[in-house]
Amino acid sequence: MPANNTVPQAPPVGQPAPEAAQSLRARALSALCTTRPETKVEATHALWAALQAQTARVDPCESLTAPVGVSLPGRPERPALIPPMQVPHRSPFTPEGLAALVHAICHIEFNAINLALDAVWRFPDMPEAYYREWMRVADEEATHFDLIHTHLQQLGHAYGDFPAHDGLWEMCIKTQDDLTARMALVPRTLEARGLDATPLIQARLRKVTSPSALRAVAILDIILRDEIGHVAVGNRWYGWLCAAQELEPLAHYRLLARRHQAPRLRPPFNIEARYAAGFVAAEIEDLQAER
Repeated sequence: MPANNTVPQAPPVGQPAPEAAQSLRARALSALCTTRPETKVEATHALWAALQAQTARVDPCESLTAPVGVSLPGRPERPALIPPMQVPHRSPFTPEGLAALVHAICHIEFNAINLALDAVWRFPDMPEAYYREWMRVADEEATHFDLIHTHLQQLGHAYGDFPAHDGLWEMCIKTQDDLTARMALVPRTLEARGLDATPLIQARLRKVTSPSALRAVAILDIILRDEIGHVAVGNRWYGWLCAAQELEPLAHYRLLARRHQAPRLRPPFNIEARYAAGFVAAEIEDLQAER
């Protein structure tokens, strides 16, 4: 905490403080507040580059609060956010349906940038490696968004053209005061579902056979490869936090899933990807046994 006990805030949106005066975590908060997707992508890439160049300082002890009157995360006015069960199901065998599916992936990747940035700024007093790893995740999620959004634009649409739901960020809010719960239920649960779902989506797209569908399959190959690493980051820090608090990871995960009403995970599971992401045999067995 600063000596005068004041709590620094991120600068007002549109009026950033000089980058040299801001820590990594303060700049991550500023990027999180950014509403325009392209600007958020640029800010995230710039911050990761600054961290690699050692021109962004990591200050784990800095106390930060979100700017007054700013809703997190920063996002554009569209897409309209509706309950998950109300999101229309469209066939990827039609041009509109394919665009809607690509848009859904685009929305997930936009949220993933926000989730990683939030993990960087919100939680103080972690090892420096924690902030570096989550900033790398944010940078890769920004690349994913750019790839899939470019493809969506080639299909004649843009991010915001279809409705979406806010399930990922809702869990972010539920776990905003508990980093252990955040690591357990966002990367290890909600994002890990992507490891299971991506091969199924790719199989559907391959049946479409159009060049646009096959391009989406190729982009999903990149996303799946990187997401294994992102879930591994969540697994690593969840294990570290459990060890620091002398918690049994599997039992504590069950408690957190009940407490925060995490969604039940249903098969099929991508067992190979889950092992690659750091899940252990007992966790895989428990996952399969509950269904």
